[in-house]
Amino acid sequence: MFAVIFHADIAQLDDEYFTTAKHMRELAMTEYGCLDFVATTEGTREIAISYWPSLDHIKHWKQNTEHLQAQQQGRSRWYKSYKVEVVELLRTYESPFSH
Repeated sequence: MFAVIFHADIAQLDDEYFTTAKHMRELAMTEYGCLDFVATTEGTREIAISYWPSLDHIKHWKQNTEHLQAQQQGRSRWYKSYKVEVVELLRTYESPFSH
């Protein structure tokens, strides 16, 4: 399994951002094989982590036209800067009290 970690310094988040983010999450999970997606914002920083079964899944998602348009909006409107990390998960474990 792989994870994509997105770090961003926020310029401004408007209503269009929230609508776009929700649509991108749904599209990634329903049509591109994304297994899970979590995001949080604290002050002017955002981090989002998505989980994928393979690098090919990530590659196909990265090439999606709507995703490319959302990235352009991010660069021009919503973020001052960002960084993306793609990592391979070597091990996962949970507490015995997980849901």
